[in-house]
Amino acid sequence: MALPKEKPDGLDKPIVVKIIKYGAKANVALFRLTNGRIGSKWRIGAGWKKPVPVLLLDHVGRKSGTSFTTPLLYMADGQDVVVVASQGGLPKNPQWYANLMARPDTSIHLKKERARAVRARVADARERELLWPRLVDVYADFENYQSWTDREIPVVVLEPR
Repeated sequence: MALPKEKPDGLDKPIVVKIIKYGAKANVALFRLTNGRIGSKWRIGAGWKKPVPVLLLDHVGRKSGTSFTTPLLYMADGQDVVVVASQGGLPKNPQWYANLMARPDTSIHLKKERARAVRARVADARERELLWPRLVDVYADFENYQSWTDREIPVVVLEPR
């Protein structure tokens, strides 16, 4: 296994955070407009073994009650779908994670599938141990993100309900 890359300078600068935020909004809009034909894959093109699938996660703000949709990389695991609360290796978990922990019943949107009702739960230590290498195989940068932060990046299992 290759050694993790050095954390890029400025990753947590406000301008970078804004670019990511508006990029995610554009991804959601394109995904919805095309039913996932555009926006359902990440890192397409030369140099990548295979594209990584993207879903849309609906969640409700735990304080505001506002509905949000976040595009996330995912891995299918039988009937379950697995996502990673990496936030690019930043020190804090993403807001969607805290929102899901407060209200775990939600829905996801996959390519050509408008809504799938799911219940979110955090993988326990043993399950995470089994899932993590598979997740890194799907998207190698997860390993980099883990090396850039002191927190254990949560692995979230989205089970059908």
